[in-house]
Amino acid sequence: MKKQLLPILMFFCLALKVFAQNPIPHKYKLGEGYTFSDKEKSSFDLNGYIQPSMEIRSYPEDSIQDSYTRFRIRRLRLRVQGELPKYKMTYRLQVDLSGTPEVGDDASSFLFDAWVAYNPIKKLEIKFGQSSNFTENREMLMSSNALQLAERSRLSSAFSVFREFGLFVNYEFKLGRNFFINPGVSVTNGDGPNVFANDHGGIKYGGRIDFMPFGKFVSLGKFRQGDMARELTPKLLFGFNYSKANGISSRRGEASGTIIYLNESMQESLPDFTKYGADFLFKYKAFSVLGEYIKSEASVPTDIMYRVRNDGSISSTFDVNGVQDVSNYVKSRMVLGSAFNIQAGYIFNKNISVDARFMHFDSDQYSFLNNATIYKRPNYYTIGLSKFFTRSHAFKIQASFTLVDVEDGGLDILGNAIYNNEYITNVIATLSF
Repeated sequence: MKKQLLPILMFFCLALKVFAQNPIPHKYKLGEGYTFSDKEKSSFDLNGYIQPSMEIRSYPEDSIQDSYTRFRIRRLRLRVQGELPKYKMTYRLQVDLSGTPEVGDDASSFLFDAWVAYNPIKKLEIKFGQSSNFTENREMLMSSNALQLAERSRLSSAFSVFREFGLFVNYEFKLGRNFFINPGVSVTNGDGPNVFANDHGGIKYGGRIDFMPFGKFVSLGKFRQGDMARELTPKLLFGFNYSKANGISSRRGEASGTIIYLNESMQESLPDFTKYGADFLFKYKAFSVLGEYIKSEASVPTDIMYRVRNDGSISSTFDVNGVQDVSNYVKSRMVLGSAFNIQAGYIFNKNISVDARFMHFDSDQYSFLNNATIYKRPNYYTIGLSKFFTRSHAFKIQASFTLVDVEDGGLDILGNAIYNNEYITNVIATLSF
């Protein structure tokens, strides 16, 4: 990773040196970084943010483990992006230096965004490269330095794929005075972010359509949680998303994992993964509500004969409760089921926000959502308090407390039994520069 990271850091340092030595028109705004421009209105933006955080997990008195505390840099993002109006093009490069994954528990990929986009006509964007995919739930389309609570919902971490490489096309058109419709389609390799190996699976395709019946949000409000702009009129966005991955080798629908199955000819035979959902966002006079629903399903090939163990050896056993059951064994290793997340908050005049969230899992009978250590937790109840030191998300401190219902058989991260509940306290500071 160090060899991959060095050229990126050199690029940022070189960019700073060049702009410091040349009298190019520029401006700086806290939270939005430096913007450089020329006479042709081409622009180059350099910005980023840092988020140190603390997490405490505690358990009832009769549990074996009393508490678990973790300190870490949650995110450390650097981003360059620009616009070339003469060529109708935009671009972005974004890296994360924290090593912390945005969703899930795997190691983070430091390369997040790397794409170029072409706008042949107004409101039509054709993007190619690595980017977030609009086929994910609404929260995953929002910037991680503009979250309403200290951490994303458990729905996002369970079901979402954070970045993908492929082709993304979206368009916006207007009906009447203030009714906007935004459809989009995507075709990706289905591998997830920054994958150079372990390509086991096929193409993923999907789409989303969004509706804004009362006009657009102020200051990119559709990509930010909370109503910092204090919308003067009610604003509503609701949408529907769908994706299908043809052949996956991971738990959440990626084709770059290590969960491999083989047919009688020892050729890969992998399940398909379908995900669909609906969501909405409402804002009005500092009050905001975000709601999301997601559902995932799997189609398991009938010719699976073997599975590949982690050490590379081959096994023909697919034991499910003492019975050889290929289909349900495969499903039990995937995130299958549904979930909904609803959260709301209000930002008071002193730029103090009070927020609440409820998230619920409804797992399939055979699903990785029944994993005792990571899941077996159907309900999450969260309250949060945030202090904004600027009239934006540029500098803020957030704290949240979450009560988690734990089903019988649930375990903590050390493998100890949990009785009834788990308590999670998060504190995070954000400085966008």
